[in-house]
Amino acid sequence: MSVIGKAAAWVRLGGLFCRELVLSVTDVLLAVLDPRRPLRPAIVAVPLDVKSDAGIALLANMITLTPGTTSLHVSADRRTLYVHVMNASESTVADIKSGFEAKVLEVLT
Repeated sequence: MSVIGKAAAWVRLGGLFCRELVLSVTDVLLAVLDPRRPLRPAIVAVPLDVKSDAGIALLANMITLTPGTTSLHVSADRRTLYVHVMNASESTVADIKSGFEAKVLEVLT
């Protein structure tokens, strides 16, 4: 990938992070303002396609920096990332994989 292509990939990753940050801050704010609002906290296992230490660290940190989510643990074989989410849905794992992980793979390859 060219330098311009790599820079564009980093910009896309930054844009995705900003978008997810705004969405998650809104979700946390709504939960604080309306404590009766139903939440679905869960710990989910995210199978990893990213293999490098840098990629796993970047993905885990982006998840943790997003309000309402926390990276908890990487399995010993480095194939699974365990994440606590404040509001789980059927698509939580798929959203992480198609969002943050896909962009992390793009910038690091």
